[in-house]
Amino acid sequence: MGKRRLGSSGIDAHPIGMGCWPYGGGEYWGEQSQGDVNEIVHMALDMGLNFFDTAESYNGGKSELSLGMALKGKRDKAIVCSKVSPGNTEPRRLREHCEGSLKRLGMDYLDIYMLHWPINGLAIRHFSDDRNLIQNPPSVHQAFDTLMSLQKEGKIRHIGVSNFGPEQLREALGTGAEIVAAEMVYNVLSRAIEAEIVPFCAQSGIAIIGSMTLMQGVLAGTYAKAEEVPPYQAHSRHFANCRGKGASRHDEAGCEAEVFEALARLGKLAADSHCGMAALAIAWALSKPGVACALLGSRNKRELLDNVSAAEIKLDEAVVSEIDAISLPVLEKLGNNPDYYENRQRSRSW
Repeated sequence: MGKRRLGSSGIDAHPIGMGCWPYGGGEYWGEQSQGDVNEIVHMALDMGLNFFDTAESYNGGKSELSLGMALKGKRDKAIVCSKVSPGNTEPRRLREHCEGSLKRLGMDYLDIYMLHWPINGLAIRHFSDDRNLIQNPPSVHQAFDTLMSLQKEGKIRHIGVSNFGPEQLREALGTGAEIVAAEMVYNVLSRAIEAEIVPFCAQSGIAIIGSMTLMQGVLAGTYAKAEEVPPYQAHSRHFANCRGKGASRHDEAGCEAEVFEALARLGKLAADSHCGMAALAIAWALSKPGVACALLGSRNKRELLDNVSAAEIKLDEAVVSEIDAISLPVLEKLGNNPDYYENRQRSRSW
């Protein structure tokens, strides 16, 4: 599959992006050996995959350290995107955290540097318990002014955002920043961005980087019922509030019946199409307008090969429409708010 342009950046990315959250190992995903990371990253580069997505918050910075080690001597072959947490966006602190990411990665510049979440108290609360910071968030204009300064200095090539709602995207563009990419949760069972964000990004020349393409294993057909989904992977509004580790934050009933009915039908469609459910879900995501890259957390060679082969599948329009119809009850139940981890009435994204 050919590469796709990331907005106005001039950068062409392979449509399968390497989600690097597990790198370095941690409580959320478990252990991940550096030897496996090196092997996967090198294999990906040899196959033409070039987009690597990490963040300062992933495993307390260990993801950046691990990715940097794997890319040593191969930096010129990679597009590296990292993200800064919303509480670290006051100008001086933002500079320090950008430098921290670069140091951990062992790099002189980032290809894309994103705000991980919009700058508001609720978003900051998930990264910091500093009450003053939560009650008095940094200025959006100052944050983007600082990003533009870092861009002029060559520390970052391009600016991106992650998990921004339509109003927040408009506010970000209103600062004068050129935003080339928006990373958003997007998969067969998480289609909230289709209503407003996809059209807005298309009109504004912003590429969409789809995250959680396989919904953390759910769309790989790994689980037959909600009770089997690990607590860390069951925090979203798709699941009952009691499922998440320590209970989820959204306080909603979930839509487990609709989710597992859709999964059953997707499994049958995948069998009829002579491919796996994961491959079907990946091919669906890559068929959607505006999606430049779909992130996948390949943790070993087999997963990487499976994910890359899925990128070669071209779905008929009739199959795409059927998948849309299968997942429509989930979309209607969850609505168009892209923050799947908070109650839709107190979302971090709007």
